[in-house]
Amino acid sequence: MVAAALGTMVLAGVLSAFLFIGRTGFNAGSYSEMEAQTRRALDRFAADARRATAVQWHSSRQLTFTLPTAGSGTTQVTYAYDAASAGATARSFYRHAGDAASAAPREVLVRGVGTDFAFARFKLEQNGVTANAAANDLETKLVQVNLRPVRTGVTAVAASQNTLSARYLLRNKRVSQ
Repeated sequence: MVAAALGTMVLAGVLSAFLFIGRTGFNAGSYSEMEAQTRRALDRFAADARRATAVQWHSSRQLTFTLPTAGSGTTQVTYAYDAASAGATARSFYRHAGDAASAAPREVLVRGVGTDFAFARFKLEQNGVTANAAANDLETKLVQVNLRPVRTGVTAVAASQNTLSARYLLRNKRVSQ
């Protein structure tokens, strides 16, 4: 009887350790996946932002860049966040060719993004001026992304990671101050 009770306690300890290790492994995998997805998405966004000759601000969750093409042409690409809870792009930061109304397929960059997603826009810094937020598309020279990917598991707590990107300089865009 004593051996059975002792064996049960040892088995409970081993099972508890196994579950703890499993949860830790899930969270580590979630953080790794979120980090990789976010890094790829911000790299893609940064490349387009740096090439942009114009930006059209639709909301704090959607903007369109005008990009130069070979020769003297231009094309547009839209970045957006879908706050819907269902659908192909639900709770995702995505990119698609064309303007905001384009029916082009959406390329999901980061899935499972929290609803506090936002773009921020800034103007060029000036000596003695502390308010640096841009009020319109013409003033916008820097763009920043704030996103929080979240991953949940059945037996593990939600893993999340707040990401505030660098301010990306729209190198090819002329601004009016």
